[in-house]
Amino acid sequence: MKNFISLVKREFQLFFQNKVLVMLFLGAPLMYGLLVGSVYKKGTVTHIPIIVVDEDQTPLSKQLIDMFNENEVIYVASILNDNFNSHEEALRKEATVVVNIPKNFSSDINYNRPTEVTMFVNASNTVTSNYAMMAVNVCAGTLKAGIQIKGLEKKGVPSYIASQQYEPFKTTIIRQNFRSGNYLYFMLPGVLLTVFQQVMMLGLALSFASEFEKGTFSELIFKCSNVFELLLVKITPYLLMSVLIYALYYGYSLLYRMPLHVEGFAFWGTSVLFLLAVGFLGILVSIAIPNQLKATEILMVIATPSFILSGFTWPLSQMPNWVVNIANCIPLTHYLKIFRTLIVEKGTVDMVTSSVWGLVIIAGVTLILSVILLQIKINKTKKEAQVA
Repeated sequence: MKNFISLVKREFQLFFQNKVLVMLFLGAPLMYGLLVGSVYKKGTVTHIPIIVVDEDQTPLSKQLIDMFNENEVIYVASILNDNFNSHEEALRKEATVVVNIPKNFSSDINYNRPTEVTMFVNASNTVTSNYAMMAVNVCAGTLKAGIQIKGLEKKGVPSYIASQQYEPFKTTIIRQNFRSGNYLYFMLPGVLLTVFQQVMMLGLALSFASEFEKGTFSELIFKCSNVFELLLVKITPYLLMSVLIYALYYGYSLLYRMPLHVEGFAFWGTSVLFLLAVGFLGILVSIAIPNQLKATEILMVIATPSFILSGFTWPLSQMPNWVVNIANCIPLTHYLKIFRTLIVEKGTVDMVTSSVWGLVIIAGVTLILSVILLQIKINKTKKEAQVA
């Protein structure tokens, strides 16, 4: 029994000697609990932008717009006079619903002529689109009830009889990008790209760490001591293999009968930028942590919560600022925004400028830090070789 207790004590000592393991075992549950709790603590989505196309421009249409703004779930980000640029404006404002109030809306209601308010719903994110759609419906239903009550007051007709005679106006919902309403189409790209980021990071985490651990770094710099060339050597195989990964993912889209239509240079250009950002982040950790196990452990901590924080399933606008700042340091956050806008919503690259710059900053900062740290390692190794 004493021997067993001594062995248990030894295991505890080994555990606490490994700082990374302590951080993972004790810190990860604490950190992920805080992150997940902070991301979803609101429980409901509020302050979602919508676009209103007011072709009527009467006191009644303005009343409906005021009701939208008074609703806690939605707010009117832009008011347009026609539908000409409504789709583009909705993408720029990240609005999930475009409400079209038709011309002669007020007069049609006053003269008991049929009219309808149309909602164009962007279903690329099922969470925000459903919340916004329900909020617009509530506002429209409230306005309908108000109009009916006024009519009843004038005619003296009981409300239960009048409500069965006619509707002041109808609401029509037109879902756009509805293929994301299919939960498989909504989830699969996000999950696959999360896995892709993780395997890229973990693979490159071993690139220099394995050299340091096996003692082959001196042999490597003897063959090539140029920092930029070394980085290119390490990252090139992963860039080439990523082509196969993208081909595999496209095969999945065909297998599940949800083909992805990729057009133009914008998507592939931003994809290369994403790969560079992920690659340099993995290389930076690999250089800074000259141990394969510890490097992979640290990158697991970075990569695991990235899907939750990316804003793909839960809007960044609903998260605390400190969580958003963490999310913006992860390449996947920016790339999933680009993917949704360019592939699912068929937007243009000018609508994802901030996400492109996010990837540029991550790639640039990690590249600079990798160059500095690698040069220090090279100089140190050369000095040690001269002394020996």
